[in-house]
Amino acid sequence: MQPNAKDLLASHSLDILDAIPEGVFITNLEGITLYVNRMYEQLTGLSRHQVLGRQVRSLVEEGVFDLALNPEVVRKAKTVTHTQRLRNGKMLVLTGTPVFDETGALRLVITFARDITRITQLNEQVSLQKQLIEQTNEQMAYMAREQSQTTTPIFASEVMHETLNFLQTMAKTDATLLILGETGVGKDVFARYVHGQSQRSDKVMMKVDCGSISESLVESEMFGYMPGAFTGASTKGKAGYFELAKESTIFLDEIGEMPLAMQTRLLRVLQDGEIMRIGGSRPVKVDARIIAATNRDLASRIEEGKFRQDLFYRLNVATVTIPPLRERQADIQPLAEAFIRKYSAKYNKRIAFMDVTLKAMSHYSWPGNVRELENFIHSLIITHQGPIIAPADLPVSILGKEAPKTEPYSDLLQGGRSLKEIMADIESDFLDRAIRWHGSVQQVARIFKVNRSTIFRKIQKKNTDSAKDRASP
Repeated sequence: MQPNAKDLLASHSLDILDAIPEGVFITNLEGITLYVNRMYEQLTGLSRHQVLGRQVRSLVEEGVFDLALNPEVVRKAKTVTHTQRLRNGKMLVLTGTPVFDETGALRLVITFARDITRITQLNEQVSLQKQLIEQTNEQMAYMAREQSQTTTPIFASEVMHETLNFLQTMAKTDATLLILGETGVGKDVFARYVHGQSQRSDKVMMKVDCGSISESLVESEMFGYMPGAFTGASTKGKAGYFELAKESTIFLDEIGEMPLAMQTRLLRVLQDGEIMRIGGSRPVKVDARIIAATNRDLASRIEEGKFRQDLFYRLNVATVTIPPLRERQADIQPLAEAFIRKYSAKYNKRIAFMDVTLKAMSHYSWPGNVRELENFIHSLIITHQGPIIAPADLPVSILGKEAPKTEPYSDLLQGGRSLKEIMADIESDFLDRAIRWHGSVQQVARIFKVNRSTIFRKIQKKNTDSAKDRASP
């Protein structure tokens, strides 16, 4: 470099540093601040006289910024990059570079600073929006799964026939409905049935599990919030479940677990048909039919001070109690056959119950109700080998061998028929089910390695014997 050019650059070095569009912070090996350029002042809001001659460690101790690169650059003698937060909340990305002299000795540290506050804010907003989108997608996927399920309850008992007649009548109205019943009786199935029979059936029913939402989130989830209503809130705000259920049905499951503060808010919805978002100043009208359900004794909850009496009166416009499965044994067989078809199809299996197996299951009390029955059959389908489920495949807890009334072969053990006749009935029953399952006698003959003529003979004999029994006085 020509001497005059070198002198020219040296004489204008500070002007050159001030022209750089990034913040420049220069320190010596001891961390003493030697120079900051004009852009650094603009980025940080710190004037030169506040930092010149100051030790970077002292500036960190005073909270001017949260870290300094000088010590690490001096120690490693190479370029280092970190993020720095200033007292005013700004975020900078710092790149500290060592400066060596002609002999290779480290002399200075020059740090370049760039403002990434806006980028950081945008990243946080994108992350929050992504989280909200994922939550919404999960909710919509859940609602789609729920909506795709059958809305017609499965039953054969007279008590459930009466219950369904009542629900059909209620479905034609927009009246609030309270469904009571033990855990596992299928209260959500009946809620979907009422929605499916109503004039709102073209909209997706919104289900809210009042017992699973944390108390800190239940208000924002149910009633929504305005933009920036609290730390971490979306800048666009968020609609709550009641707004999302516009012109549809909102199913409040396990309402007996709802916090008292939220019960007050819900009472306003029932009384005035409007909600107030968190951070909002104006009420929002909502048009959602409310169906609530609980396994709790709400009268006892009221006495304990855990449930509002006035809310109970508002909910108790129409109430239906779903009987436990032990009080409607006639429903066990059709439910069991529906569940075995469902899970056999899911796992691509061909499995059926023997009649005597279903009879044994009908004598069990099923304390977990329909949910226990479904979970049991689900597990049975996964683990069972072979096409037929016999009584021996049931656990002792269901067979209940200690109680004679639950013995699956109790009728046969009374005597009066030969073993040959009993086995012939069991065999013909099996063949009947196999034909219904596989669709043809030819297929059954091939799978079970038996002649078609034998199958026809055994089934015909059973039908003939049954006809004689019906004809007998």
